[in-house]
Amino acid sequence: MKRSKRLLLLLLTVGMSCFGQNTIGLPEIINYSKHIYGGGTQNWDIQQDVNGIMYFANNEGVLSFDGTHWRIYPLPNKTIVRSIAIGKDKRIYAGGQDEIGYFSPDSTGVLVFTSLKNLIPERERSFADIWDIIPWGDDIFFRSIHKILQLTNQTMIVYPAVSEWAFMGIHDNQLVAQDMSHGLLKFNQGTWQPLMRREDLPPGLYTSTMIPIGKDSSLLATLKDGVFVLTAGRLVPFRSPDLDIVARETIYGGLALGHNWFALATSLGGCHVFNRKGELVQSFSRKEGLQNNNITSIFRDRNNNLWLGLDNGIDFIAYDNAIKHIYPENLNEGSGYAALIHNNQLYLGTTNGLYTVPLTAMDDLSFVKGQFMPVPNTKGQVWGLSEINGHVLLGHHDGSFQVDPRGAIPVNAKPGWGYWTYLPVNKVLPSSLVLAGTYHGLEVLEYRKDGFHAGYPIRGLDEPARFITFDNNNIAWASHPYRGVYRVDMSVQPARIKLYTDKDGLPSFMNNHVYTIKNQVVVATEKGVYRYNTQTDKFESSPWYQNVFGNTSLRYLKEDTDGNIWFIHDKQLGVVDFSAATPTIVYLPELNGKMVSGFEHIYSINARNIFIGAENGFYHINYEQYRKNKYLLQAHINTVTSIGPTDRLIFGGYFGEVNDINVQKQETVPDIVWKWNSLHFEYSSSLYGQEAIITYSYQLKGFDKGWSDWSRKTEKDYTNLPPGSYTFEVKARNNLGNESPVSSYSFRVLPPWYQSWWAYGAYLLALCALGFGLYRRQQRKFIRQQLRHEEEQKRLQYLHQLELEKSDKEIVKLRNEKLESEIDHKNKELASSAMHLVQKGELLTRIKEELTRLKKMPANGEDGEELKKLLRILHEEDKMDQGWEQFAFHFDRVHSDFLVALKEHYPQLTSNEIKLCAYLRMNLSTKEIAQLMNISVRGVEISRYRLRKKLQLTTDTNLFQFLLNIRSVNT
Repeated sequence: MKRSKRLLLLLLTVGMSCFGQNTIGLPEIINYSKHIYGGGTQNWDIQQDVNGIMYFANNEGVLSFDGTHWRIYPLPNKTIVRSIAIGKDKRIYAGGQDEIGYFSPDSTGVLVFTSLKNLIPERERSFADIWDIIPWGDDIFFRSIHKILQLTNQTMIVYPAVSEWAFMGIHDNQLVAQDMSHGLLKFNQGTWQPLMRREDLPPGLYTSTMIPIGKDSSLLATLKDGVFVLTAGRLVPFRSPDLDIVARETIYGGLALGHNWFALATSLGGCHVFNRKGELVQSFSRKEGLQNNNITSIFRDRNNNLWLGLDNGIDFIAYDNAIKHIYPENLNEGSGYAALIHNNQLYLGTTNGLYTVPLTAMDDLSFVKGQFMPVPNTKGQVWGLSEINGHVLLGHHDGSFQVDPRGAIPVNAKPGWGYWTYLPVNKVLPSSLVLAGTYHGLEVLEYRKDGFHAGYPIRGLDEPARFITFDNNNIAWASHPYRGVYRVDMSVQPARIKLYTDKDGLPSFMNNHVYTIKNQVVVATEKGVYRYNTQTDKFESSPWYQNVFGNTSLRYLKEDTDGNIWFIHDKQLGVVDFSAATPTIVYLPELNGKMVSGFEHIYSINARNIFIGAENGFYHINYEQYRKNKYLLQAHINTVTSIGPTDRLIFGGYFGEVNDINVQKQETVPDIVWKWNSLHFEYSSSLYGQEAIITYSYQLKGFDKGWSDWSRKTEKDYTNLPPGSYTFEVKARNNLGNESPVSSYSFRVLPPWYQSWWAYGAYLLALCALGFGLYRRQQRKFIRQQLRHEEEQKRLQYLHQLELEKSDKEIVKLRNEKLESEIDHKNKELASSAMHLVQKGELLTRIKEELTRLKKMPANGEDGEELKKLLRILHEEDKMDQGWEQFAFHFDRVHSDFLVALKEHYPQLTSNEIKLCAYLRMNLSTKEIAQLMNISVRGVEISRYRLRKKLQLTTDTNLFQFLLNIRSVNT
């Protein structure tokens, strides 16, 4: 007996162990706690409308989620909402305790609840929670425990339960319900008819869900009795070891996942996915990332994602996503550094050691079921994995190891003497030598028949060598992020090593990483990809990569089996896709910031299986599926708020009914009063789980000049819009470049009161009155102007007469001035003549002197008499001259009373000095002055000197200029 119990316990343990195995790759799970969505803890039902917006029956009302914003709509009596459904009339129906009705948008697009309780006969208006709502044809059916209510043609028909209505659902295109006393019933023309009687059902069977699996068949899941197949009026048990285990976890709901899989939600063990054979495919529980294992509702959205309503929270599972998470460790700890498949074993190296799991034949390895096991003797930091000569070499913090089924065998194990990576030295395998990058440089390992053995270090390179590769000439290249790139020629001993830095063509001596891409050694740098030029022995920017990457900083490059180039830019993962005629760059923003920065690892097997090292475990990418997934991309304008003294909601997100396509009708374009002309727009996309890859562009037609740049911003403000008609447009785009249709909202901003039509009418009346007033004023002004004109004419005539008289006087004056000018001219001529007379007198004086001299000379008597006669004649000529006075008078007339002014300023001057000043003023030469004054040239110079002293002139003063500037005091 004890032996039987032990055997049973063993079988149960083995069964639980088998059930416990999950797929190694799990989709991303996003947790929404009540603190995020702002509602109650429990979520009982889930729906999605045609625009992609999600709805949840929550303890505090109906929750809506548009991908960015959560909103809650409570029932009037604030009761728990247990069920929701979208009817044929496109309204969303909701049921709670003692309340049923629907939510429909009001004129501003805000959901408003309309109660239908008044349609229920008054004696039936008291009921418990509404657990199911089923749209059926044009009618809506509501199930509570004690009654089913049918809404048809605005009337409510009540179907009381014989004992208890346990379930209501759809089977074989029929509305089906379970009464605990009568069994399964189907609805037909207003009556509930037997589908399977109670005696034909297992005792105590309590249906929890029905899942269509064929044309006329359904899976019938029960709370505690397992799963059955309902077909042709018969109920057949659907048994399997995995299903039997799930049956004990209380199945609460379920749904179909495609044609071959279905999911069951339980209240004790989370959510489980099965195939048509009843074999477990995947499980989701707290271990895999759910908030709790008590699932109250399950829903598959239009993109095949799973939504789980929990006893406390909401969870989203990106079920159809091409990116899966792999946790090799039980506690989901440890960062991923290395991956390798060898002999149908997947090896994953983490910060905590090396783990392995056996693989089965699957196109997508993330669906392989199994449990990772630690490889013995590998505890600690794993850096790299390489398959060389049919063996696995492990790079570890504590040395180099060879991995085989027994565990890790030391090759050169030294604590703290880390190994990064390995490369065969010879291209013909097996290679007898293996180049290893270590903490302390490069090292050569030797391979013999019994395996790998410690070799010798390469002298001259003592820096950590984490990045190494070989070129086509079997020259090794190594790089250090903070030193540069090393060229290692191992064909000679000792190896010839050369360091390349920014002096050798690289953009910098830092952040250079060497790789082999497209059968060529390249360096990923801070400014794109560089290649080595053998002719110049320098590095240079690669033109081909320049066209692809430009000057983008790159840290990691990896070529996959299809020739695509995976790369790391900052903390972003991208791939240069060569599947089209022109290479295109595709970023995978889902993994931004999730990789081990600086220690990224990409392991490509094929297009369906690419492993990425992550901060927590690894990611698996089915890149083929990633490119093919064409999710429905939509942009939604969720709210439009007018910003003023208090914010006012103008638009709540719905143009029609809940399930109408959101397109604004012309008659719903609102008029916004001018004082509310500052608007706030919120928008989103319902591509759930991919918010990181969605960017938006917007424009306000009538205001903006074009579309904005793409950004992740989900709101926009416009302030102080001028009066006019506007249309706000927004569109969404994913990382593959796919754009959504444009979503738009039109509105009109009314002008201020002083720009309204009645204001313009008042302005027109005022303008007319002003015009009339101006006309009357102008008329009066014209009359006054006529009178002034007549007066002006008289005045002008008088002035004309005066002007004539004045003109006569001016003529007389001009004549007088002409006469004076003529007289002045004559005076000047006279003065000039006088000057000549003076000169004549001086000449005569000289003749007299000469004759006097001759007189004194001895001569005969006759000659003497003649000389005396001549002298008498000359003396008579002197008397005829008027002398200096007459000259001075005419000189002053010519030179503006110069002599008068000179006497006024310098009265101490003698007559001869005044004469000298006059002659100097005339700019006569010294010789000419001497003749006029009847003195010698020397005498003139002495007189000039004495004159300068009397005038108190310095030696640097020009005497002529000084005399020119003398003016009379009265001038």
